[in-house]
This record gives sequence, structure tokens and C-alpha cells, in this order.
Amino acid sequence: MSEKAHIYSFSENGPRGWGPFKKNTQDLNNVENLTLMCHDCHKTIDQDQEGLKYSASLLQKWKKEHEHRIVTVTGIAANMKSHVVFYGSNIGEQRSPLQQEDAMAAMFPERYPVSENPVCLSMSCSHEDKSAAFWGTESAHLKRVFEQKVMPLIESDATKHFSLFCLAPIPLLIQMGSLFTDKIAVDTYQPIREPKGWHWQEFPEGFEFLINKPKEINGTPALVISLSDFISHERIKSVVGDNVSIWELTVPREHIGNDNIRSKAQLSMMRAIVRKLMIQIKEAHGETTPLSIFPAISVSYSIEMGRARMPKADMPWIIYDQNNKSKKFIPAIIVGE
Repeated sequence: MSEKAHIYSFSENGPRGWGPFKKNTQDLNNVENLTLMCHDCHKTIDQDQEGLKYSASLLQKWKKEHEHRIVTVTGIAANMKSHVVFYGSNIGEQRSPLQQEDAMAAMFPERYPVSENPVCLSMSCSHEDKSAAFWGTESAHLKRVFEQKVMPLIESDATKHFSLFCLAPIPLLIQMGSLFTDKIAVDTYQPIREPKGWHWQEFPEGFEFLINKPKEINGTPALVISLSDFISHERIKSVVGDNVSIWELTVPREHIGNDNIRSKAQLSMMRAIVRKLMIQIKEAHGETTPLSIFPAISVSYSIEMGRARMPKADMPWIIYDQNNKSKKFIPAIIVGE
């Protein structure tokens, strides 16, 4: 049985002291400062109080060598490797930090990371999300960093699989999915509230997607997506006017909520229903008419919706975002010309 051991001691007066963590003691429990040892080795090493025989640099060297052996062993099956992608942005006034340990644990044993360092697409924007500056800055950054960091891997790296761990506003996640498309092999993960974590659960009994068509096709098209919350049609009309044909994608009432995505199979269902919807809406309104989208959906559904979009076939999407300060939907990002 292994024990969790600190390279630099959790106690200031412990073996090897706090070292570089003296000014950031809250980071002593980070994975970079931890290593696994058997009970006897743990005891022996910590008896060297001054770290003369078992110095911090020696323990770090041992840890790195062992991690390299693990990478070598798990790297035998090339089809099990995946590029881990992190994308976080401001959500309202909150930051959205992503924990590497949680993400890696969710992948095993189906997938193994290509590298211990994830592909990070995040940026820290000082603009509030109600402003046009926020959406313009974040959208441009996402496109640019995708071209810089992801496209070279798609085009030239031997591993063509990606594992996405994201926490960001819905419009940006939809845009991110549209950049990957459904032609790239992707596993999209969902932060589940109960039980807390990124691990998939059992498929929820009775879950299905429902399409509600407008009674009359006599206005500009709008798509309401009521999955994590119910969106009333009056909220849509207050933004775009009464001359609107409202299409709706939803689920049975008992499945509407923040935690209604439980199973990976639901993501495949999401892509299929979006493709079906786009065909129906294009047939009713034409291929070039912009579609206004008002989404109340989870992280993973947002990404998969973007992946389901056909860049050359689908109408432009004007994606709105609910802004709590102005208490209404505002136009955020346009996907497609």
C-alpha cells in the first residue's frame, strides 16, 4: 500500500522544510509536491530531517524518472493516447479554474494523456461579460490560440484524439465546438455536481430530446434551447420582437436542470438532434437566413452543439447570452459568415 508523501514538508519544521513554498504554503498539497511511497520508505526518508541524504532535488528526480516509466508503459497503445485540452474563461464575475488532477482521473482507464502538460487555451479577460469588448476579445483569442496550439496537432501529430475539459460561457463553448467539428476525434467531459467530479454516470431513465416547432413560419427564426433551465418565449420576443418563429429544443420537464447530463451517450444524442433541427429550420427559412440561438445548456452540450454544426451547409448562428446584470439576453458571438 502506498502513502502520500510530501517532498517539501507540510510542516515548516519538518523534513526538508517548506523550501520554495514558504511564500505559498497553500500549494504544499499540490501534486507537484507529492509523491507515492511505501510506509517504510516514507519513514526512512523523513528521518533524514535535514535532507542531507534524501534531498528535495533527489526526491524530485526519482519522481520524474518514475513518471517517465509510467508514460512509457501506458504509451504502448497509441490509440489510447489523447491530447488534454483545458479551456476556461470568466463566467459572470466568477473565475473558472480547472484542476489537472481531476481531469486526468476522469480519463483513466479509457484514455491516457499524451503529455503531463495539457494544451491550455484559456485567457484572463478583464472585461465584464456584458460588454461587447469581452465577447470580441475572447472570441478572437479562442480562434487565434486554436490555430496556434490545436491545428498543428491535428495536422501533424501522430495522436489525433482530444479530451476537452472546459468551463466557460455557453457562446464561447459553442464556438469552440465548431472549431473542432465532428470530423476530429474528441471526448468532451462534463463537470457533474452530484456526485461532484468529471466522471460519467448512468444514463438517466426516461431522458429524451424533444423538438417543438413554431405554429406558423411567419417571422425570423429563433431557436430556444431549454435544457438546464426553461426559457419563456416572452423573453425572446422582448429582445428580437414579435415577428419571430420560435423553435424549441428541450427535454421532459423532470429532466430540465443543471445536472441533467449524466452519460456520454447523451452527447451523441445531442449531436444527432441538432443535425435534425438544422435541416428542419433550413427547409422552413432558407440556408442563408441567420438563426438566433438562446441557449440554457450545460458545458458539454454546448461543445457538442458546436461540433454538430456543418460549416459549409448551415445558416449563420447568432448566439445570445443571458446577462444577469442587464437581466436580459444579449447578442454575444456569431458563428458562421
